[in-house]
This record gives sequence, structure tokens and C-alpha cells, in this order.
Amino acid sequence: MKVLIIEDEKALCDSILNYLKQENFICDVANNFINAIEKVESFDYDCILLDINLPGGSGIDILKQLKENKKMDGVLIISARNSLEDKINGLQLGADDYLPKPFHLSELVARITAIIRRRNSGGNNLLQFNELIINTTARTVSVDEKIIDVTRKEYQLLLYFAYNKNRVISKNAIAEHLWGDEMESAGNFDFIYTHVKNLRKKLINAGCSDYIQSVYGMGYKFSVA
Repeated sequence: MKVLIIEDEKALCDSILNYLKQENFICDVANNFINAIEKVESFDYDCILLDINLPGGSGIDILKQLKENKKMDGVLIISARNSLEDKINGLQLGADDYLPKPFHLSELVARITAIIRRRNSGGNNLLQFNELIINTTARTVSVDEKIIDVTRKEYQLLLYFAYNKNRVISKNAIAEHLWGDEMESAGNFDFIYTHVKNLRKKLINAGCSDYIQSVYGMGYKFSVA
């Protein structure tokens, strides 16, 4: 799951970033208004953590931009402003939730997870495709009720496919979603092929149908009826 942290307070930003990475989130960071606009215009995120007060502009204007561009990223406002007016304004503009500072990082993760679950699976923590079940709370993958041993990246990859079922996903989109800013250091997409190959092999060996299909010259498709 990919998260954008829009926060100019470096100590807090670093704290959130380190904690989310430990919780297996893929994270990008924007420390000012201009950088934040560039990120939201260039990439899609499962959830955006949005501070209202930013150098160079307001988080409210970023919300307006998301709405104007009809983007579907989840938004959690994290702000020192705790007035009812700011909260109502943000929620009316499309934010999913509002968390005033200071907050516990464990609560932050719970709020992010709830937003993503509501948006992608109707609040259900189980994604089932016939014999294949993904438990987004326990972060497990099972085939015919048998847990499959997958790596963190393989789990994230499968979840991304599941959330985008029956859609062709480019290798570039996969790289951006699962590696974030780190993808810039990669010379090619061979690492994606390796992860997909290993994931497919584990699922098929466990008796799962081959839902992950290669689409020549384009990318991959998680095909389910």
C-alpha cells in the first residue's frame, strides 16, 4: 500500500515515515506545497496524509486540486489546527478522515488502514477470489484455506493486483506503486518480472488458478471472472 506524507515538520515526518515503513507501507514524502502538488499530479496513492499548513500554500488547495482532477486517492488530514471549521471544510472537500496533532502513530496506521479498506474492499478485510483469499488485517495469503509463505513485496504485489482486478497494469505503474521514489535508482524492470514470477509459482504450486496474466508489451493483468 502506497502512502504520500505531506508534512513540513521534519521530525514528525521522519517519525511517520519510519513507522509506516516498519508497517510495510511504501512511502513518498513532500515537505512543501509545490512538491506536494507535483506528487499528487504525477502518482496515485492509496492514502495521502495531508497537513493543512504548508510552506508555499495550503493543504486545502491540494484537496481542491484532487477533487478537480477527479482523483480517487484516500486523504487523511493531519493538522495542528483542531477547529471545527477546518475539519468540516476538509471533509466537505473530499477528505476521508481528520486526525489532530499530536497523535499516536499506532492510531495513525489504524486510520490509514481503515480508509484504504473502505475504499478498496467496501470495509471487508477479506478479499476472496474463488480458492484464493487475501486477509488484509493479518496480511496473509491462503489457497484452499492453507496459508502460503509469501514475501512482503509479493504480498504487496498481489494486493495491488487484487485491487486492480481485470485491469492491465503497466510495469511502470507497478514500480511506482510498490517502490515509490526508490524506483528511480532501478535501471530496468527486471526486478518486477522476478517478483511476479516467484509469486505466480508459489500460488500455482499451492493449487491456485493462474490469475496473473502477462500482457505482451503492456504489463500484467489479474484476471478473475
